[in-house]
Amino acid sequence: MSNIVYKTEDEISLIRESSLLVAKTHAAIAGYIKPGVKTSVLDSLAEEFINDNNAIPAFKGYQGFPFTLCVSPNDVVVHGFPSDYEMRDGDIISVDCGVLKNGFFGDSAYTYCVGEVAEETKNLLRITKQSLLDGIEKAIVGNRLGDISFAIQSKVKEFGYGIVRELVGHGVGRDLHEEPQVPNYGNRGKGVKLTTGLVIAVEPMINQGTHKIFQMSDGWTIKTADGKPSAHFEHTISIGKSHVDVLSSFKFLEQELKNNNIEVL
Repeated sequence: MSNIVYKTEDEISLIRESSLLVAKTHAAIAGYIKPGVKTSVLDSLAEEFINDNNAIPAFKGYQGFPFTLCVSPNDVVVHGFPSDYEMRDGDIISVDCGVLKNGFFGDSAYTYCVGEVAEETKNLLRITKQSLLDGIEKAIVGNRLGDISFAIQSKVKEFGYGIVRELVGHGVGRDLHEEPQVPNYGNRGKGVKLTTGLVIAVEPMINQGTHKIFQMSDGWTIKTADGKPSAHFEHTISIGKSHVDVLSSFKFLEQELKNNNIEVL
Protein backbone atom coordinates (compact mmCIF):
# COMPACT_ATOMS: atom_id res chain seq x y z
CA MET A 1 0.00 0.00 0.00
CA SER A 2 1.93 3.00 -1.31
CA ASN A 3 0.33 5.64 0.93
CA ILE A 4 1.66 4.10 4.15
CA VAL A 5 4.25 6.38 5.74
CA TYR A 6 7.05 4.31 7.28
CA LYS A 7 8.93 5.86 10.20
CA THR A 8 12.62 6.18 11.00
CA GLU A 9 14.00 5.16 14.40
CA ASP A 10 14.16 8.83 15.42
CA GLU A 11 10.53 9.35 14.44
CA ILE A 12 9.48 6.24 16.36
CA SER A 13 11.24 7.66 19.41
CA LEU A 14 9.13 10.82 19.13
CA ILE A 15 5.93 8.76 18.74
CA ARG A 16 6.98 6.82 21.85
CA GLU A 17 7.35 10.11 23.76
CA SER A 18 3.84 11.16 22.71
CA SER A 19 2.42 7.73 23.49
CA LEU A 20 3.97 7.66 26.96
CA LEU A 21 2.48 11.08 27.65
CA VAL A 22 -0.91 9.59 26.73
CA ALA A 23 -0.19 6.77 29.18
CA LYS A 24 0.66 9.24 31.94
CA THR A 25 -2.47 11.27 31.14
CA HIS A 26 -4.51 8.13 31.77
CA ALA A 27 -2.72 7.74 35.08
CA ALA A 28 -3.51 11.36 35.97
CA ILE A 29 -7.26 10.70 35.69
CA ALA A 30 -7.46 7.05 36.79
CA GLY A 31 -7.92 7.85 40.47
CA TYR A 32 -10.93 10.05 39.67
CA ILE A 33 -12.88 7.31 37.91
CA LYS A 34 -15.31 6.53 40.72
CA PRO A 35 -18.99 6.96 41.57
CA GLY A 36 -20.25 10.54 41.78
CA VAL A 37 -17.55 12.13 39.61
CA LYS A 38 -18.71 13.88 36.43
CA THR A 39 -17.04 12.69 33.25
CA SER A 40 -16.36 16.35 32.38
CA VAL A 41 -13.95 16.43 35.34
CA LEU A 42 -11.82 13.76 33.64
CA ASP A 43 -11.68 15.87 30.49
CA SER A 44 -10.57 19.00 32.33
CA LEU A 45 -7.88 17.12 34.25
CA ALA A 46 -6.55 15.52 31.07
CA GLU A 47 -6.43 18.78 29.13
CA GLU A 48 -4.56 20.53 31.94
CA PHE A 49 -2.08 17.64 32.29
CA ILE A 50 -1.34 17.52 28.56
CA ASN A 51 -0.89 21.28 28.33
CA ASP A 52 1.40 21.25 31.39
CA ASN A 53 3.59 18.74 29.56
CA ASN A 54 4.09 21.01 26.54
CA ALA A 55 1.77 19.03 24.29
CA ILE A 56 -1.58 19.50 22.57
CA PRO A 57 -4.72 17.40 23.08
CA ALA A 58 -4.95 15.53 19.77
CA PHE A 59 -8.70 15.06 19.73
CA LYS A 60 -9.82 18.58 20.62
CA GLY A 61 -10.84 20.25 17.38
CA TYR A 62 -10.09 17.13 15.31
CA GLN A 63 -12.75 17.18 12.59
CA GLY A 64 -14.76 19.33 14.98
CA PHE A 65 -14.60 17.06 18.06
CA PRO A 66 -15.01 19.46 21.00
CA PHE A 67 -13.18 17.68 23.84
CA THR A 68 -9.78 16.38 24.94
CA LEU A 69 -11.02 12.89 25.78
CA CYS A 70 -13.54 10.50 24.33
CA VAL A 71 -15.39 9.22 27.41
CA SER A 72 -17.77 6.38 26.61
CA PRO A 73 -19.84 4.77 29.38
CA ASN A 74 -21.49 1.34 29.24
CA ASP A 75 -23.22 0.88 25.86
CA VAL A 76 -21.29 3.76 24.26
CA VAL A 77 -18.66 2.10 22.07
CA VAL A 78 -16.46 5.13 21.30
CA HIS A 79 -16.46 8.91 20.74
CA GLY A 80 -18.59 9.72 23.78
CA PHE A 81 -18.70 13.34 24.95
CA PRO A 82 -17.52 14.23 28.47
CA SER A 83 -20.53 15.74 30.25
CA ASP A 84 -22.31 16.34 33.54
CA TYR A 85 -23.02 12.61 33.70
CA GLU A 86 -21.96 11.37 37.13
CA MET A 87 -20.34 7.96 37.03
CA ARG A 88 -22.30 5.32 38.90
CA ASP A 89 -21.37 2.19 40.78
CA GLY A 90 -21.33 -0.66 38.24
CA ASP A 91 -20.53 1.48 35.19
CA ILE A 92 -17.71 0.80 32.80
CA ILE A 93 -16.06 3.81 31.15
CA SER A 94 -13.90 3.70 28.03
CA VAL A 95 -11.46 6.60 27.93
CA ASP A 96 -9.63 7.30 24.67
CA CYS A 97 -6.85 9.89 24.68
CA GLY A 98 -4.42 11.28 22.12
CA VAL A 99 -1.70 13.91 22.19
CA LEU A 100 0.41 15.79 19.69
CA LYS A 101 3.97 16.54 20.80
CA ASN A 102 7.05 17.40 18.75
CA GLY A 103 5.06 16.91 15.56
CA PHE A 104 3.95 13.34 16.28
CA PHE A 105 0.83 11.76 17.71
CA GLY A 106 0.24 9.14 20.38
CA ASP A 107 -3.06 7.34 20.98
CA SER A 108 -4.28 4.88 23.60
CA ALA A 109 -7.57 3.78 25.18
CA TYR A 110 -8.55 1.85 28.31
CA THR A 111 -11.89 0.71 29.71
CA TYR A 112 -12.23 1.29 33.44
CA CYS A 113 -14.52 -0.21 36.07
CA VAL A 114 -16.48 2.17 38.30
CA GLY A 115 -17.04 0.67 41.73
CA GLU A 116 -18.45 -2.86 41.81
CA VAL A 117 -19.01 -4.10 38.26
CA ALA A 118 -20.95 -7.23 37.30
CA GLU A 119 -18.70 -10.26 36.75
CA GLU A 120 -20.16 -10.80 33.27
CA THR A 121 -19.15 -7.27 32.31
CA LYS A 122 -15.70 -7.60 33.87
CA ASN A 123 -15.17 -10.69 31.75
CA LEU A 124 -15.93 -8.63 28.62
CA LEU A 125 -13.17 -6.22 29.66
CA ARG A 126 -10.70 -9.02 30.42
CA ILE A 127 -11.26 -10.73 27.08
CA THR A 128 -11.13 -7.47 25.09
CA LYS A 129 -7.86 -6.49 26.77
CA GLN A 130 -6.44 -9.96 26.14
CA SER A 131 -7.52 -9.82 22.51
CA LEU A 132 -5.48 -6.62 22.15
CA LEU A 133 -2.43 -8.36 23.61
CA ASP A 134 -3.00 -11.42 21.41
CA GLY A 135 -3.18 -9.19 18.33
CA ILE A 136 -0.06 -7.27 19.31
CA GLU A 137 1.90 -10.53 19.67
CA LYS A 138 1.51 -11.02 15.92
CA ALA A 139 2.90 -7.57 15.07
CA ILE A 140 6.34 -8.74 13.96
CA VAL A 141 8.27 -8.47 10.72
CA GLY A 142 7.19 -11.05 8.16
CA ASN A 143 3.62 -11.39 9.37
CA ARG A 144 0.71 -9.62 7.73
CA LEU A 145 -1.93 -7.25 9.02
CA GLY A 146 -4.52 -10.02 8.83
CA ASP A 147 -2.52 -12.01 11.41
CA ILE A 148 -3.17 -9.27 13.97
CA SER A 149 -6.85 -9.05 13.02
CA PHE A 150 -7.30 -12.84 13.10
CA ALA A 151 -5.73 -13.15 16.55
CA ILE A 152 -8.13 -10.54 17.97
CA GLN A 153 -11.11 -12.17 16.30
CA SER A 154 -10.12 -15.66 17.49
CA LYS A 155 -9.92 -14.60 21.14
CA VAL A 156 -13.26 -12.80 21.09
CA LYS A 157 -15.18 -15.30 18.97
CA GLU A 158 -15.04 -18.12 21.51
CA PHE A 159 -17.01 -15.97 23.96
CA GLY A 160 -19.70 -15.01 21.46
CA TYR A 161 -18.99 -11.29 21.67
CA GLY A 162 -19.70 -8.90 18.81
CA ILE A 163 -16.73 -7.35 17.00
CA VAL A 164 -17.47 -3.83 15.75
CA ARG A 165 -16.89 -3.83 11.99
CA GLU A 166 -17.24 -0.18 11.00
CA LEU A 167 -14.50 1.14 13.32
CA VAL A 168 -10.87 0.02 13.10
CA GLY A 169 -7.34 0.73 14.23
CA HIS A 170 -5.02 2.84 12.10
CA GLY A 171 -1.54 4.05 11.33
CA VAL A 172 -0.10 6.75 13.61
CA GLY A 173 2.55 9.38 12.91
CA ARG A 174 2.47 13.01 11.88
CA ASP A 175 -1.27 12.48 11.42
CA LEU A 176 -3.55 10.99 14.04
CA HIS A 177 -5.14 8.60 11.56
CA GLU A 178 -2.92 7.25 8.79
CA GLU A 179 -2.91 4.19 6.59
CA PRO A 180 -3.20 1.28 7.00
CA GLN A 181 -6.54 0.54 8.56
CA VAL A 182 -6.32 -2.21 11.20
CA PRO A 183 -9.57 -4.21 11.42
CA ASN A 184 -10.33 -6.37 14.46
CA TYR A 185 -11.37 -9.30 12.29
CA GLY A 186 -9.78 -10.88 9.25
CA ASN A 187 -7.79 -13.74 7.77
CA ARG A 188 -4.30 -14.95 8.57
CA GLY A 189 -1.72 -14.27 5.89
CA LYS A 190 -3.76 -11.50 4.27
CA GLY A 191 -3.24 -7.76 4.06
CA VAL A 192 -0.24 -5.46 4.29
CA LYS A 193 3.09 -7.14 5.03
CA LEU A 194 4.48 -6.03 8.38
CA THR A 195 7.90 -4.41 8.19
CA THR A 196 10.04 -2.21 10.44
CA GLY A 197 9.02 1.44 10.36
CA LEU A 198 5.29 0.65 10.46
CA VAL A 199 3.55 2.28 13.43
CA ILE A 200 -0.08 1.42 14.10
CA ALA A 201 -2.77 1.76 16.75
CA VAL A 202 -4.43 -1.57 17.49
CA GLU A 203 -7.79 -1.06 19.18
CA PRO A 204 -10.37 -3.82 19.56
CA MET A 205 -13.90 -2.50 20.17
CA ILE A 206 -15.89 -5.46 21.43
CA ASN A 207 -19.58 -5.63 22.36
CA GLN A 208 -21.14 -7.99 24.87
CA GLY A 209 -24.01 -8.61 22.45
CA THR A 210 -24.50 -7.77 18.79
CA HIS A 211 -21.71 -6.28 16.68
CA LYS A 212 -24.21 -3.75 15.32
CA ILE A 213 -23.89 -0.09 16.27
CA PHE A 214 -25.54 3.26 15.59
CA GLN A 215 -24.51 6.91 15.74
CA MET A 216 -26.26 9.43 17.99
CA SER A 217 -27.62 12.75 16.71
CA ASP A 218 -24.51 14.62 17.98
CA GLY A 219 -22.68 13.13 15.00
CA TRP A 220 -20.02 11.47 17.17
CA THR A 221 -21.30 9.15 19.90
CA ILE A 222 -21.44 5.50 18.80
CA LYS A 223 -23.65 3.07 20.75
CA THR A 224 -24.36 -0.64 20.63
CA ALA A 225 -27.59 -1.46 18.82
CA ASP A 226 -28.90 -3.66 21.67
CA GLY A 227 -27.87 -1.45 24.60
CA LYS A 228 -25.40 -3.98 25.97
CA PRO A 229 -21.96 -2.90 27.20
CA SER A 230 -18.94 -2.38 24.95
CA ALA A 231 -15.22 -2.46 25.82
CA HIS A 232 -12.32 -0.70 24.09
CA PHE A 233 -8.57 -1.05 24.64
CA GLU A 234 -5.87 0.50 22.45
CA HIS A 235 -2.08 0.59 22.19
CA THR A 236 0.16 2.42 19.73
CA ILE A 237 2.84 -0.03 18.58
CA SER A 238 5.83 -0.29 16.27
CA ILE A 239 6.47 -3.47 14.29
CA GLY A 240 9.52 -5.31 15.63
CA LYS A 241 11.87 -7.85 14.05
CA SER A 242 11.32 -10.55 16.66
CA HIS A 243 8.94 -8.95 19.15
CA VAL A 244 6.55 -6.04 19.11
CA ASP A 245 7.55 -2.63 20.49
CA VAL A 246 4.60 -1.23 22.45
CA LEU A 247 5.01 2.55 22.47
CA SER A 248 2.10 3.33 24.80
CA SER A 249 1.64 1.72 28.23
CA PHE A 250 -1.00 0.64 30.74
CA LYS A 251 1.62 0.40 33.52
CA PHE A 252 1.15 3.89 34.92
CA LEU A 253 -2.64 3.90 35.01
CA GLU A 254 -2.84 0.37 36.44
CA GLN A 255 -0.44 1.34 39.22
CA GLU A 256 -2.67 4.31 39.97
CA LEU A 257 -5.71 2.00 40.10
CA LYS A 258 -3.88 -0.23 42.59
CA ASN A 259 -2.92 2.83 44.65
CA ASN A 260 -6.63 3.62 44.89
CA ASN A 261 -7.56 0.01 45.74
CA ILE A 262 -9.30 -0.44 42.39
CA GLU A 263 -9.21 -3.90 40.86
CA VAL A 264 -7.01 -4.29 37.78
CA LEU A 265 -8.49 -6.79 35.34
